[in-house]
Amino acid sequence: MDKQTLRNLIKERKQQFSVDELIIQSVDVTQRLEQNKLFKFAHTVLLYYSMDDEVNTHGLVAALRREGRRVLLPRIRDDQNLDVVPVSDNSLHSQGKYHIMEPSGEPFTDYNSIDIAIIPGLAFTQDGKRLGRGKGYYDRLLAQMPSVYKMGLCFPFQLVQDIPMNENDILMDEVFV
Repeated sequence: MDKQTLRNLIKERKQQFSVDELIIQSVDVTQRLEQNKLFKFAHTVLLYYSMDDEVNTHGLVAALRREGRRVLLPRIRDDQNLDVVPVSDNSLHSQGKYHIMEPSGEPFTDYNSIDIAIIPGLAFTQDGKRLGRGKGYYDRLLAQMPSVYKMGLCFPFQLVQDIPMNENDILMDEVFV
């Protein structure tokens, strides 16, 4: 199955659930993530601020900040690249053509100090293959931080047997379902 066909299949699967149902499913996934040793002890976490059709991370962002951990979120810089920006009080704003909540502030560039990166995707395989939305934003970003431990986060219906890969695709070290 090619990437676009797989994207369409996952989109159909997502449409079977309301936003509220996906939020309920998100609780199970994020609770499992919170029990992970690497996650528990990570001081600097690159996360994403979820859109309605992704595993909801809003509570994770808030919890990590309450615990005093550094939370970094992506911000679209241009048509090719993401910046990584620390989250601070009232720093999230809907920006850009995708209307994703993004932090304001200066980009964070000390990628070696990131303990763990939690990455969204449309589909994953158990062995770490990831299918994104097709723009390559995360693959380009993750290529700049090869030593960071990468965790994919997805709903059970997003787990597939195989995903076609090319030389620019970055594998996850672990996938949480």
